Amino acid sequence: MKGEGPILLFDGVCNLCAGSVQFVLKRNRKENIRFASLQSEFGQKKLQESKLPEDYKASLVLLENGKTYVKSDAALRLSKHLNGPWKLSPIFLVVPKFIRNLVYDWVAKNRYAWFGKKEVCWIPEPKWHVRFLG
Repeated sequence: MKGEGPILLFDGVCNLCAGSVQFVLKRNRKENIRFASLQSEFGQKKLQESKLPEDYKASLVLLENGKTYVKSDAALRLSKHLNGPWKLSPIFLVVPKFIRNLVYDWVAKNRYAWFGKKEVCWIPEPKWHVRFLG
């Protein structure tokens, strides 16, 4: 891996979340983002350190520069590490958080119904293993 960077915690059984991780992997050319499922030992430890409940699966969790971001803050801050037009997405941080999170929560609430759920956590391709923790 090309260096240390942000860590993205995601719901490992959620098809939308696994798809989002694959989207990020393909667009993070610096290869500075690392990943762990919320269900992993590493993910559980980081949730506890961040004072989030161990059964927390309502959001992506971005750990960056000693701070914890959830929901739309996590998604938008994560996008600054992507190539192409996605890197401009943090401009939406000017939208009030309660509005952004209403949309985020609506999608999160319906993600299993719309995109499905796996019985076990998604396993990344071997070329990406080095970027996964725990």
